[in-house]
Formats: sequence, structure tokens, C-alpha cells
Amino acid sequence: MADLPLSVAAYDRVADRRTDEAWLADAWSRARIVAISRRSSAPTARGGDGAPHLVYREPDDAGDGPRRFLGVVGDQPYFAVTTEPDDRDDWLTLREIGGRADDLEAGLLTAAIALEQWHLRHPRCPQCGEPTTEHKAGWTRVCSNDGSEHFPRMDPAVIMLIHDGADHALLGRGHQWNEGRFSTLAGFVEPGESLEAAVAREVLEETNVGVRDIRYVASQPWPFPASLMLGFTAVLDGDPSVQIDPVEMAEAAWFSRDEIAAARDWTDEHEPATSGSRLQAIPPRFSISRYLIDRWLQGDA
Repeated sequence: MADLPLSVAAYDRVADRRTDEAWLADAWSRARIVAISRRSSAPTARGGDGAPHLVYREPDDAGDGPRRFLGVVGDQPYFAVTTEPDDRDDWLTLREIGGRADDLEAGLLTAAIALEQWHLRHPRCPQCGEPTTEHKAGWTRVCSNDGSEHFPRMDPAVIMLIHDGADHALLGRGHQWNEGRFSTLAGFVEPGESLEAAVAREVLEETNVGVRDIRYVASQPWPFPASLMLGFTAVLDGDPSVQIDPVEMAEAAWFSRDEIAAARDWTDEHEPATSGSRLQAIPPRFSISRYLIDRWLQGDA
């Protein structure tokens, strides 16, 4: 999906090189390094377009943290290195720069953060509990006791734009969000469950609304810490009355196309809402939730 941020394959991962130590050593000597902090921030500087862009480190200026090979663009290798923020650059998170980064920067940063988060959370073997160490240029961990090899894990989550087949869409607000901010519904896929079944179940559990015509749209990696967001649309089936699960949701409601379009404009312009609608803001442009909403506003759902 060329217009969905974080989802474009802008570099070649060349996975076969991850075990080629001689090639990796040479690649490191001429690499561009994405520095990543344990809080998932990276060094940036304002470009000519006024937006923040990654500041790549040179190999001799990257620190001595773990080296993780990300991939290549042509003959140019890219690595990630975990380090501590310094005062030379403005360290920002993916949430802060994701919507303004180019496809290469967004892709590299997303992969670097996902790997860092996985390594931080999996220092020990899930089979015996002994320490594990990084292998294959940062793409596996191997147990020091039983030799078992472990790979990065991602948690599949469905996220869906539910509409009535006409001019209303169902949006919800989580307890962690400010009043007036709404988004598409979402939830994790459970073991033994298909994606389509997860869409129907999550909507029913959160709002007591039934759906039909469940259709896949696109996916987006979301390394907070390890989700893969799988976007869908679905159509109301039956009674539109909303009854929320108060544990899962703070509120949910059907909003008109005009209300959602107005909230989109207020969100993009960073201006306070001027109507009496409960809906005051929607997600930022770089999220798949916003992508689904924008498609529906354009009539493509």
C-alpha cells in the first residue's frame, strides 16, 4: 500500500546475508547507522521541508551497543545500534516523526524499534529460563543452555472501520484517550481464531453490534511493542444500537460522514473543534486507523 505509512518495502532485507560474517563486517564499515534508544527514540534534525528526518550515524560514531543488520538500498547497507540519547540531535519517537518521515526512514525506524523491543522483552529462553544471546545479525536469539533458537514475534491485531452502508461509521474511545478523541475499533486475534472471526467478535464484544461483509484492506507494522495491525472494513448487520463493554471502552457511537470529516480537518489543522459534536479528533495521518477512515470518507469502503 504505497500511501499507507510504515508499510512500504523501501529497502531489501537480504536475509541471506545475516549469517555471512565476512560480508557483514564489510557492510558495517560503510553502513549508515540508525541509532535507537531503549525508549524507542532516534536522533533527528529538521530538513529543508521543515520536517524531522533521521540523522544516520557513522560506524565509528555509533557506540558499542548491539549491531542489528536491517538491509540495503542498492549497495548502501543499513544497521541499527542501541545507544543512549545525546545532546547533538533532537531525539524523537516514531509516533512523533512517522507521519512526516519518508518511506525509507519510516521502514528502517519501524524495524529497528521492533527488534529493540523484542530483544528487551526476551532476554531468557521460554523453554528453560536460561539467558539467550543475539545471533544472525540481531534477528534471532539462541539459548545458552539448550541451544534452542528463537525468532522475533509479532502480535496480530485486527482494526476495522464499521459503517452502515450509507453515511455513518462506528467509532470508539478507549479509557486512555481524552474526551472527544475517537478511533476505529480494534483488538487482538485470539489463538485458533481467523482474522474475520476476530473482527466480528471484537465489534460484538466492544459495542454489541453485529457485522457482515468483512473485507481485508491493508496491514501496518506497529512496534508498540510488537503488533501487526490488520485493517478491515465491515457493514452493520441488524440493530445499530450500541451497548459498550465498560471495561473495554469509554464510549462508542455512530457518527455521520460530515462529523468525521470535520474532526479530520480539526485534527490535521491542530485547531479546537467548533461544533457541538462529541467527536472532536481522530487519529493522526500515519496510523492505519486514519487510513481506513480516510478511505471511507472518500467513498472507498
